[in-house]
Amino acid sequence: MSEILRELLRVSEKAANIARACRQQEALFQLLIEEKKDGEKNKKFAVDFKTLADVLVQEVIKQNMENKFPGLGEKILGEESNEFTNDLGETITVELCSTEEETAELLSKVLNGNQLASEALAKVVHQDVAFTDPTLESIDVNIPQDILGIWVDPIDSTYQYIKGAADIKSNQGIFPSGLQCVTILIGAYDIRTGMPLMGVINQPFVSQDLNTRSWKGQCYWGLSYLGTNIHSQHGISKGNGTQAQTAKASSEAESTQPFSAVISTSEKETIKAALLRICGDGIFRAAGAGYKSLCVVQGLVDIYIFSEDTTFKWDSCAAHAILRAMGGGIVDMKQCLERNPKVGLELPQLLYHVGNEGAVGVDRWANKGGLIAYRSTKRLERFRSLLVQNLTLLEKQT
Repeated sequence: MSEILRELLRVSEKAANIARACRQQEALFQLLIEEKKDGEKNKKFAVDFKTLADVLVQEVIKQNMENKFPGLGEKILGEESNEFTNDLGETITVELCSTEEETAELLSKVLNGNQLASEALAKVVHQDVAFTDPTLESIDVNIPQDILGIWVDPIDSTYQYIKGAADIKSNQGIFPSGLQCVTILIGAYDIRTGMPLMGVINQPFVSQDLNTRSWKGQCYWGLSYLGTNIHSQHGISKGNGTQAQTAKASSEAESTQPFSAVISTSEKETIKAALLRICGDGIFRAAGAGYKSLCVVQGLVDIYIFSEDTTFKWDSCAAHAILRAMGGGIVDMKQCLERNPKVGLELPQLLYHVGNEGAVGVDRWANKGGLIAYRSTKRLERFRSLLVQNLTLLEKQT
């Protein structure tokens, strides 16, 4: 199996431990919030926060991968800048030092001399983590390191992370908000083609022990490379393997099923109106691009659709790789709706190696045409057809 994927899984669990540790110390967590600088702000939110936890997670992922695979660290890109400003106005570059004591000393500068908090964080950062999954051991896939680029979103749905709601009830398994919507996203792509190859989604807050108040998480992963597809949901398929045959056998039943979709609360009214006609009561709202994509991976919904340009490469790459391994993908919504399936053009999959021309700051890496995440290509084609029809009808009525 790919040693790189194994390490990505391990560092994602290490990152989840950091996220949980920061969240479980409320007094500490209040110290960790810092508003993002103008160039880094995601325009979807009036107030968008950067946390030390975000930066720490990103740096732990980068430096652990660099230690294991020299040269790979510099090809890991993410949402967060690793510069942090303390109350004295000092700008500190946050990084993982070689010893726990050195990391604690650096963190103490960020935390204005809070030694207790700094030592607690440094301990978690330097703690070793093991990750095992029997499916990983059953196949050997070697992806050359020199073709890889990696996108990281250290803590997706930062707002939900900061709010820390632990008592939100799910709607048919889907959480509209709360800590369950927080994800750590790591996606590896081919720097030559931009296609996603490996993805890890770590959900640090899945279930809470009501006695200890501690959380347990869950990890999802997938690999799609040269005809080999392997993922945490159902295992392995090669070419036209048994999985592909099973999927084909169930496709007719699948095509008659009503559609379900997960959307953002900020979705455009026209899209919501069209979806109401297609999905009826099968429309769910949820926080976090990573979490909404995960709902598709889990099979809780058919589709995650978002028409705005406020998701980014780091939001979609991990889920895209997993969905590719499952026979699905994530397409550019605008291009998908404009595409004529009868012409036989390939689906406009999101690509990860080239930025948006002329854009600056985070907008350079925005998914400009919106996105549609899906598990089944056949279902996507049917959904696309219905969406185009209904959007056209609604346009005529206005």
